[in-house]
Amino acid sequence: MSRAMQITKNGILLGLLAVLAPALAIAQEAVKPELNSGDTAWMLTSTALVLFMTIPGLALFYAGMVRAKNVLSVMMQCFAITALVTVLWTLYGYSIAFDTTGMAADTLNLNSFVGGLSKAFLSGVMLDSLWQPVSTAANAIPETVFMTFQMTFAIITPALIVGAFAERMKFSALLLFMGLWLTIVYLPIAHMVWGGAGSLIGSSWGVLDFAGGTVVHINAGIAGLVACLVLGKRKGYPHTAMPPHNLNFTVMGASMLWVGWFGFNAGSAVAANGSAGMAMAVTQIATATAALAWMFSEWLSHGKPSVLGIASGAVAGLVAITPASGTAGPMGALLIGAASGIVCFLTSTKLKRALGYDDSLDAFGVHAVGGYLGAILTGLCADKMMGGIGLADGVTLGGQLWAQFKGATFTLIYTAVMSFILLKIVDVVIGLRVTEEQETEGLDIALHDERGYNL
Repeated sequence: MSRAMQITKNGILLGLLAVLAPALAIAQEAVKPELNSGDTAWMLTSTALVLFMTIPGLALFYAGMVRAKNVLSVMMQCFAITALVTVLWTLYGYSIAFDTTGMAADTLNLNSFVGGLSKAFLSGVMLDSLWQPVSTAANAIPETVFMTFQMTFAIITPALIVGAFAERMKFSALLLFMGLWLTIVYLPIAHMVWGGAGSLIGSSWGVLDFAGGTVVHINAGIAGLVACLVLGKRKGYPHTAMPPHNLNFTVMGASMLWVGWFGFNAGSAVAANGSAGMAMAVTQIATATAALAWMFSEWLSHGKPSVLGIASGAVAGLVAITPASGTAGPMGALLIGAASGIVCFLTSTKLKRALGYDDSLDAFGVHAVGGYLGAILTGLCADKMMGGIGLADGVTLGGQLWAQFKGATFTLIYTAVMSFILLKIVDVVIGLRVTEEQETEGLDIALHDERGYNL
């Protein structure tokens, strides 16, 4: 073959490649989704587990820690929030959090901060609608399952806030505040972290948050701190003893949270695969480590280990491993568990006493602090040197840690400011706090005309 013919042949091949390249790229970028029954079965199970975390898990966990005269009020709040968020999620919440209309991977616009309304009233979410975790893989699950799974996250997040102001907020104020808070705070943060290509925190900043360290725990914990400061301390706090009235409830609730959290973390893989398996493993390891770390910290500090302490430590570990559950390995889980158990213990005891704020059930001390610590350590534990899955191409450890700090701090500031504004609005409109007489009588009788116990 002459040199001229070879050049001509090469030119033709290059021309064909140039013509075919866009089609090949499209084929690589998007694959037609196909229903995966195994993944669907796992996500149905995970969705039930996450709902189980709120009712009855969180409801029992919190109910046991309040005084007997307020046990039903806390359960009622968790139950009512579950119903309220379900309806709001159906009307517009899912759309605002996950509608990607108008988003572009390389451009920041309004839709980088908040989703659109094309899926309002679950428009387009049909019997045969599918949702792909990865567009280049065919595996998909019904969109109804994905929508409901994410709904359960939206349910538990405002319910966690209840622990910070337990025993003193009006029920009507709680309903109004939670509806506004879901709309103005939770939905935008969820979209910015999990909204996909073009979202501010998750995509543009590259923050790692596998299952909700920022979206759920920092978000709820800092809102709880602001709420307990705006409402003020409970009558008699800190001079009047206010011990948990039923630690049996609390331990049962903590145990339910521990089991349900496998749906929370391993379910966030949105598939029955190795990522879900590792998420389950590190969740168990971090939780057990944190429970022991809190227990031994309390033992050394107070002379005796308490049931409330080990249960609170377990929850702290669950919180802290949440953002890292898809990227950390077993050794990272041990580090996150030990750090969260010790730090959350110190925050919920010594720091709270030193500063004097009345975070009734330690929503801030466990969720905000544990979530923030976990978010930062996620960047470290994702690195291969820590046994993690490794950082993205071109991302240094310092760069990932900066992204984690930026995302966690942005969430903290945005949520604190907006929560304060919403609380003040609710206070002006209908008032936030029960009367002194109602607080003394107990919210069960004063607000619901019922008693948890008939003695």
